[in-house]
Amino acid sequence: MPTSSSRKHPKVLFITSEAFPLCKTGGLGDVSAALPAALRELKADVRLLLPGYPAVLSGIGHKRKVAAFNLQPHFPPAVLYSAQLQISESVSVPLYIIHCPELYQRTGGIYLDDHGQDWPDNAQRFGLLSRIGALLGSDASPLAWIPDIVHCNDWQSGLTPAYLHYHSGKKAASLMTLHNLAFQGCFPPEEVTQLGLPLGSFSMHGVEYYGNLSFLKAGIYYAARITTVSPTYAQEIQQEPLGFGLQGLLAGRSEDVSGIVNGIDTAIWNPASDPYIARKYSTQNLTAKKFNKLALQREVGLEENGAIPLFAGISRLSYQKGYDILLQIAPMLTHLPAQLVLLGSGDSQLEKQLLTLAQTYPGKIAVHIGYDEALSHRINAGADCFLMPSRFEPCGLNQMYSQCYGTPPIVHATGGLIDTVVDLNTETLADRTASGFHFHAMDADTFMRTIRRAIDTYSNAGLWKTLQLNGMNRDFSWKASASAYLSLYCRLKQSNVFFD
Repeated sequence: MPTSSSRKHPKVLFITSEAFPLCKTGGLGDVSAALPAALRELKADVRLLLPGYPAVLSGIGHKRKVAAFNLQPHFPPAVLYSAQLQISESVSVPLYIIHCPELYQRTGGIYLDDHGQDWPDNAQRFGLLSRIGALLGSDASPLAWIPDIVHCNDWQSGLTPAYLHYHSGKKAASLMTLHNLAFQGCFPPEEVTQLGLPLGSFSMHGVEYYGNLSFLKAGIYYAARITTVSPTYAQEIQQEPLGFGLQGLLAGRSEDVSGIVNGIDTAIWNPASDPYIARKYSTQNLTAKKFNKLALQREVGLEENGAIPLFAGISRLSYQKGYDILLQIAPMLTHLPAQLVLLGSGDSQLEKQLLTLAQTYPGKIAVHIGYDEALSHRINAGADCFLMPSRFEPCGLNQMYSQCYGTPPIVHATGGLIDTVVDLNTETLADRTASGFHFHAMDADTFMRTIRRAIDTYSNAGLWKTLQLNGMNRDFSWKASASAYLSLYCRLKQSNVFFD
């Protein structure tokens, strides 16, 4: 039976395909750095496992070889390095890097080649990540440190629970976190044996998913527990349409499914200390925010006008994010007392349409295609209201950033957006929790009516300031989320066979 002390300090192998600042394509990269760091501050012994992409190897200074793997015929030889990932001046996270040049040393992105196409060997690339994660989480590990829990993230590490299931010796408990169920890691059935899984695993009670192998389905089926990144999303994925074909399996495991909202790095996203913005401000001197608005208007080429409401969006440009709806209402905004600034990249057709929109309405709409970390901070600081019309959103981060900056968000009432933005109404105004605006029907008319509601609210300076202060006073730090994960780790550790 574990002692009280051991329950407080579980050993966790956090398996991920990306981690900021070494490699990042989205929110997973942020979570994979911030959550382990927050957990280590709570005294959990968390260590990261990450593929050795060029950016990872070049971004880490001192590293030492701690193991070698020869997993042929299924995978090329690989070496495991040990290093430290510095998250902040005071916090670092131990890091294991899989060095396999044949699979990871190449130009292009983490998941896509230089032409924007999936790497044809992604099954093997992330199969190796999953396989080594399982080995390190079992009594077959070459390391002295063996985790109590392997924490898998999205499809790229989804085979780890399957490999552990078929390991006959002692093994850690597995936790599968679903950051976005829409990405499922599906590959042809012949990959099952090529990845070293038994043929018997290819069934509906295993890794098979509509005739293919699904890494994500494997993780959901075999993991001891499943988490998502918000309580509402945990419920949404157990039914159509957001279950994406996995709703039956998830509903059947509903007792094992829970949602824990992501946090954000409140040291980086803090208008009182942000080095990127024109004028620092806080709840104590909120009037200084207006200087950031004028500076932003000047930077992006909008008419400099402190009185006109400035709406903003920062996003991957995709159908999921609702930017087709935003395109429909954008021309209407130009007939209101409103401006619009957008930052993002993604779907090429959406990029072209947005650029055309900016050219058609100069001084009223500004669009920047690409990703610019500093500009994203200045947009949050300078905008009056943040737009997030996602069709679905497992958690979302930008709506939390914007509230920290006194920029109330307008969000579609879905997933983590419901859980992190409190809609303005009589009740929430009275209890001082209102921090933004919800809209429910996913159509242009409803979205536009909510924007008009926000403009009406903005015209009442006292009411708008209350909304801003409510959002700025909320705690979006990782502390609460990390505590919830730590509690879950301890329950998993108690319920399984672990190493002393």
